[in-house]
Amino acid sequence: MENIKNTIQQNFAEAQNALEQFSTPENFEKIAQAAQLMADSIKNNGKIISCGNGGSMCDAMHFAEEITGRFRLNRKALPAVAVSDPAHITCVANDYGYEYIFQKFVEGVGLPQDVLLAISTSGNSQNVLLAAETALEKGMKVVALTGKGGGKLAELATIEIRAPHSDFADRPQEIHIKIIHSLIHSIEQIMGV
Repeated sequence: MENIKNTIQQNFAEAQNALEQFSTPENFEKIAQAAQLMADSIKNNGKIISCGNGGSMCDAMHFAEEITGRFRLNRKALPAVAVSDPAHITCVANDYGYEYIFQKFVEGVGLPQDVLLAISTSGNSQNVLLAAETALEKGMKVVALTGKGGGKLAELATIEIRAPHSDFADRPQEIHIKIIHSLIHSIEQIMGV
């Protein structure tokens, strides 16, 4: 039992350290800029399309449901959608390949005034990269949440927000959810809702 408690304590210490490393004026400025991009998109009849794999897909869905539903207070729904429909994903994966599951969605419903929220802890998920490339080709902006060294996604992003380097995905994911909540809160503030 003592070993388990030590592991738990270490997990919390690592999470606290990652949050402290991330909490810089530069990163807060990037979050503010990303929220402004997203709010501008909504004001221009655009939407936010979010995507990611595994835990990052859960984060993409979390973002979209709190934008379209509720964050802290009741308000009018705002336009966002996560690329998470199993029928779409399995259709595209079967017919084209897994690397196209997000790209095909962006290709089909993305508009120039939209923003893609692309989430990848490595910054190198091929399906997220293809979605970002397609978004840019359509004139969309790309906000990327990354980790490690940012990967290839960092080069494609209009705004990249990078979690501190970690050998595993859990620490960046913990930072990503804090970023997501800050984005939503800031979008609401900008929109006056």
